[in-house]
Amino acid sequence: MHYNKVEICGVNTSKLKVLTEDEKKDLLSRFKNGDSKARQELINGNLKLVLSIIQRFTGRKENLDDLFQVGCIGLIKAIDNFNIELEVKFSTYAVPMIIGEIRRYLRDNNSIRVSRSVRDLAYRALQIREEIEKEAFCEPTIDVIAEKLGEKKENVVNALEAITEPISLYEPVFNDSGDSIYIMDQIADNSTGDDAWIEDIALREAIKKLNAREKKIIDMRFYAGKTQSEIAKEIGISQAQVSRLEKGALERLRKEI
Repeated sequence: MHYNKVEICGVNTSKLKVLTEDEKKDLLSRFKNGDSKARQELINGNLKLVLSIIQRFTGRKENLDDLFQVGCIGLIKAIDNFNIELEVKFSTYAVPMIIGEIRRYLRDNNSIRVSRSVRDLAYRALQIREEIEKEAFCEPTIDVIAEKLGEKKENVVNALEAITEPISLYEPVFNDSGDSIYIMDQIADNSTGDDAWIEDIALREAIKKLNAREKKIIDMRFYAGKTQSEIAKEIGISQAQVSRLEKGALERLRKEI
């Protein structure tokens, strides 16, 4: 997988420099006094911060080189706009700036079409949120954002949801010893009935060949519609174990059928 590669955009990430807080303060001060070399040193010395942030977005299967470049744009904006007179660490200011830049990139490349008016409202809401975050160093509530915009809370919520990228049911949310647990595994299905999985004779015969624990998990998962977390709690094992047993049982069922 390309997410594990060392070189990104021609940069060897294993050799990235990390600046101390004192070094950052000194370089920021020099840059604000017109030292262009200090600006470049700040960029190079914070690339590891960008790298750590883009790891949060790798589950979306975006190109890592693209995310890194976009994250660097956010870093540069943070350097150019940082107020050295504030008693705030540079990373505290830079992280939301980098994340915001990446989120904007992901929104603009979203395949779902949203009307211009809704998108404009969402962007204005995000701009207001970023402005408040910079001033107060905390995330404002939807009520505060809506009041600033002069819009109804419901309209702001709908606009923000409209530009949010959908998450795949197969996106991993937890990993234990190489066994991933996906969003789909967390969703209960209370509508699943007995006929949905045992009406076929071949399937019924295949289920008979499972051991007692596998039968119980299949029964609870697909007949009772329980989540893996609920099953794990009920039978006294970890969710990762339930996931492994379920996958193994389904694989055997497929082979038998």
